[in-house]
Amino acid sequence: MAEKKKPAGGAMRLDRLLGEMGIGTRSQIRKMAGKGLIQVNGQTIKTADIKVDPRKDSILAEGRPVRYVPYEYYMLNKPQGVVSATEDGRYPTVVELIDTAARKDLFPVGRLDVDTEGLLLLTNDGDLAHRLLSPRKHVDKVYFVRYKGVLPRDSEAQVEKGLELADGEKTQPASLKRKGEKEALLTIREGKFHQVKRMFEALGCQVTYLKRLSMGPISLDAALKPGEYRPLTEAELSALGVLEAPAPGPRRAVIFDLDGTLVDSMWMWKAIDIEYLGRFGLSCPEDLQKAIEGMSFSETAAYFKERFGIEDSLEEIKEAWVQMSLEKYQKEVPLKPGAREFLEFLAGRGIRMGIATSNGQAMVDAVLNALDIRNYFQVVATACEAAAGKPAPDIYLLVAERLGVRPEECAVFEDVPAGIQAGKNAGMLVFAVEDAFSRDMREEKEALADCFIQDFYELLRSEDAERLFADQP
Repeated sequence: MAEKKKPAGGAMRLDRLLGEMGIGTRSQIRKMAGKGLIQVNGQTIKTADIKVDPRKDSILAEGRPVRYVPYEYYMLNKPQGVVSATEDGRYPTVVELIDTAARKDLFPVGRLDVDTEGLLLLTNDGDLAHRLLSPRKHVDKVYFVRYKGVLPRDSEAQVEKGLELADGEKTQPASLKRKGEKEALLTIREGKFHQVKRMFEALGCQVTYLKRLSMGPISLDAALKPGEYRPLTEAELSALGVLEAPAPGPRRAVIFDLDGTLVDSMWMWKAIDIEYLGRFGLSCPEDLQKAIEGMSFSETAAYFKERFGIEDSLEEIKEAWVQMSLEKYQKEVPLKPGAREFLEFLAGRGIRMGIATSNGQAMVDAVLNALDIRNYFQVVATACEAAAGKPAPDIYLLVAERLGVRPEECAVFEDVPAGIQAGKNAGMLVFAVEDAFSRDMREEKEALADCFIQDFYELLRSEDAERLFADQP
């Protein structure tokens, strides 16, 4: 079990402690003490202004034990029409949506505009809020955007360089990925006033709908409807550094990405992109592979359609790619070095295995059958089955659920930063695998992952394999 980091501090007034824990107002607590309804270390007390140490003293109120929780952490799917504040004279506040708001010290971590939906964290941990909001900490915030207008062809490059807003203010470098017809994902690391809307205005477009999907390692729970909330999980708190991460123990399941991780196929996709765009007299942009990193097969097709003005339907685009890739998958794509031996190693120890890929199902079937490795996997899932593509954790959480294991019982193998981040966002142990395609991303991969390996032989030769993948009952 992960251990919570202990906050600094010691003694505090009893009436303050009980008030923060929602036992009552200070006047109500004084009356309870006067009636002999409060005990400290087995002794009935008659006054509530005494000092107690919440880490050491045993406290009962009306016969019920009171455990002091210094910090609380909630994930809220903020609805429109609610302001990110603790008090407001015109609109309801996000704090009012939390039933436990008897604690007067809860506050939102940052702000979302009144008409913006999505992920908002609420806590009373000021240190965490500072770490997440400080521009110097480089915490990514991902937004889903619908817009009116036409984005310039070089929008991605403009955003990556930094935009000059209407008032002359310059944004830090960010990332823009087109998702479909008038839809995009924007990743920023700062929080200027109305920043997303102002950035799209600088690109000649108007935001019509805005939703925050993630903040640092925390992604919005797809099960939360607007206005709903839940406490953060232990995996999420560990990812935020709030909980001390447990020492890596034996894993019950392993989940693999496919292209570039299990099979040496990333070279193929660049070749296909060049050939496909060539059919329309278009050259392949240098930033294309980075722009589509982590997208599902359907999301990539939508991106191509909008960015390159392709008139074919999404289904026609995807079918063309399937046909271009099938023969290569069946005849030219090998397993990565040591992959088959590692699969045998895991199977011999009863480790459950799954695949979580952004690829389409037809191509997945082709390569698994051609390499004769399908029988190793109990679950094979594509990102088209998940609510959001990588770096969102959805696909990894889906595979873990189908394997019947908890996220913290899984190890993930990935080859690109978006996939590594998806595994970390899911609360899983993540191995980064070297691949020629992502060699220039090695520094980023090593920083994101728990471990970096050149190939699966390296892992098999290490003591980590025996320790992390012990025989399962």
